[in-house]
Amino acid sequence: MRLEGQIALVTGGGSGLGEATARLLAGRGAKVVVLDYDGAKAGAVAASIGGLGVQADVGDAAAVEAAFATVQDAWGGMPRVAVNCAGIGLAARIVGREGKMSIDLFERVIRVNLIGSYIVMSHAVKGMQAQEPLEGGERGVVINTASAAWQDGQVGQAAYAASKGGIASMCLPAARELAQSGIRVMAIAPGLFNTPMMESLPPETTAKIVANVPFPDRLGDPSEYGLMVAQIVENPYLNGTTIRLDGATRLPPR
Repeated sequence: MRLEGQIALVTGGGSGLGEATARLLAGRGAKVVVLDYDGAKAGAVAASIGGLGVQADVGDAAAVEAAFATVQDAWGGMPRVAVNCAGIGLAARIVGREGKMSIDLFERVIRVNLIGSYIVMSHAVKGMQAQEPLEGGERGVVINTASAAWQDGQVGQAAYAASKGGIASMCLPAARELAQSGIRVMAIAPGLFNTPMMESLPPETTAKIVANVPFPDRLGDPSEYGLMVAQIVENPYLNGTTIRLDGATRLPPR
């Protein structure tokens, strides 16, 4: 699918991987909807790329439905490209000090990362199915964000790894289900990227993290994630799988 002229929605587009993706897609001629929990950040990014900023909590089905209605009202059409970058990376041991359990945290991470991605995908697919197919029969592309932690989650990441593993696991069945509609479903599992979360770490911590990346021996640049999104959109034979984007890193237990 050619990006030029297509409506593309990016959740978590106010910062990090989502912002980089929104900027790259806009640079390739897409009309980008920047959706973020932080409405101010969404609006700022959208304004700088000629897009549309929308505030919504991806874990709230009613809010996501309203966001898609806003896109329809503003631009008279629905996205053919949907990229789920919204997520949280809270960490906690299953049973921590003094027997403290982390069930509430687990539920919150699953709600935002996994259920939120499913909610956005559901509304995006509904809109894609109503559109006329493009050349080759394609109606749209959904790209969800997993994580390298899906396969090698670290201590304290049970909730996060479970949420990202769910995203990776639903990729193939979703692609199989939506094949009859001409809609592709892919997932990207990024490794260690230079996002705001990483930038907040002490230099010595970052150095230890980078030491786990074989080549290139550095953190990933968010623009490289955006490039992977564009390549998936433009390559019609990519479907139903999760791509690790990680410089060959494998995360240690801690």
